[in-house]
Amino acid sequence: MTVESPPATVLSYGQLVAVTVHFDDLDALGMLHNARYPLLVERAWTELWREHGVRFDGDWAAAGDACNVVKELLISYEAPVTRPGAYAVHLWLDRLGTTGLTYGFRLCSADGVTTYATGTRVLVLLDAGTLRPAPWSEGFRAVGRTLLRSAG
Repeated sequence: MTVESPPATVLSYGQLVAVTVHFDDLDALGMLHNARYPLLVERAWTELWREHGVRFDGDWAAAGDACNVVKELLISYEAPVTRPGAYAVHLWLDRLGTTGLTYGFRLCSADGVTTYATGTRVLVLLDAGTLRPAPWSEGFRAVGRTLLRSAG
């Protein structure tokens, strides 16, 4: 579940999306369970794309750009999250291809200063009928270009 809005932070690329760590996200040692990091990132991406009209409402044929699958996920745990509360996920695109993309992320403090985990994830858009790679829509690509880490 996300909170309303993150504090104002100046980023040179991407977007900061607020997320909440709940008490039950912590493991027996009182640290955020390793499986919760990608879940928080997924929730942040879902929120970001929902703001731009990309959503899955239960119908894959109507899902459009939301009909995508994960090809690869890499994550590095940098520091433990040891308490519930407000945090953020810094999101950006490293690559925007015709049918796939690579996004980067940081799970960080709500102000974006402290990094707890970093990673990348590769997504591939699928045609709902054939389950074969399909091109992203121009609307999706337009938003994606605003999230690119670098133009080069």
